[in-house]
Amino acid sequence: MEDSDFRTMSQFIYTQYGIKMPPAKKTLLESRLQKRLKLTGKTSFRTYLEYVFTPQGQASELISMVDAITTNKTGFFRGPDHFEYLQDTALPTLLKGNKLGTLQCWSAACSTGEEPYTLAMVLNDARMHNPALNYTILATDLSTHVLQRAAQAVYTEEQATEIPLPLRRRYLLQSKDKLARQVRVNATLREKVLFQRLNLMDESYNTGINFQIIFCRNVLIYFDRATQERVVQKLSERLEPGGYLFIGHSESLTQMDIPLQQVRPTIFRKP
Repeated sequence: MEDSDFRTMSQFIYTQYGIKMPPAKKTLLESRLQKRLKLTGKTSFRTYLEYVFTPQGQASELISMVDAITTNKTGFFRGPDHFEYLQDTALPTLLKGNKLGTLQCWSAACSTGEEPYTLAMVLNDARMHNPALNYTILATDLSTHVLQRAAQAVYTEEQATEIPLPLRRRYLLQSKDKLARQVRVNATLREKVLFQRLNLMDESYNTGINFQIIFCRNVLIYFDRATQERVVQKLSERLEPGGYLFIGHSESLTQMDIPLQQVRPTIFRKP
C-alpha cells in the first residue's frame, strides 16, 4: 500500500467511523484488507480504494471493508465488577423509582453479543427475585458481520467458561453434536435482545427510546479526545435522568464537559 493510499484510507476511516489509524497501523490495515482485495478481484490497494469510493463499491463493499478493519474483542462477564455494581447497586436504585420495573438497556459496540447476553443473564436473575421487573436490551455495532454472529447466539464451550456455572446451567443449551463443543444462549434471553447496526459517528442516535442503562465499553479508546467527548455527549442525550453509563476500564472521561457524575471509576450517572 502506497503512503498516499494509506493516508486517503485512514482519513476516510476517521471521518466516517471515528477510528484512529496512525501510520504505525499501516501494516495492520494492509493485512486486514488483503482478503477483501482477493474477494473483489482487485490487484492493488489503489484499485481497491478506487472501487470502494465508486457508487457500486459504496453499496456492495463498504460494509465488508468496515467489518475487516474493526476490532471485535469481547467476552462474557468481561469487567465483572461492572456487573456486580449493576446487580448490587444500580438495579436496586433504579427499581426504587420505577414502579413498573421496565428497564431499557443499551449495549453499544456489542461485537459478537457476549456483553448484551451477560446483561440479560444478570437482569433475568434479578427478575427471579422481582417478578415485576421487565427489561429490553438494544445491542448495536458498526459491523454487520458480528451482529449476524451475535443474533445466532452460538459460542464455543471455551468462550462460555467465564460464565458462572449456575448461569451456564440456567441459560445455555448444549449442542446435540458433542464433537462441536458449542453452546447456545437460550430463547428466553435471545428474545430480550434486539440487534441493529449503528455508527457511533452518526450525527444523532436514532434508537427511538431512552435508556436507564448504557454499556459503551472498550470502544472510546479507538477515538481521539474530541471524538470521545462528542460520542459521550450523544450517549448522555439517550440516558434517562438517574441512568447509568458504563465505560471500559482503560477509558477516562476526565475533564470532559458532559452532563454526568462519576459514581465509581468507569461508572457514571446522569443527575
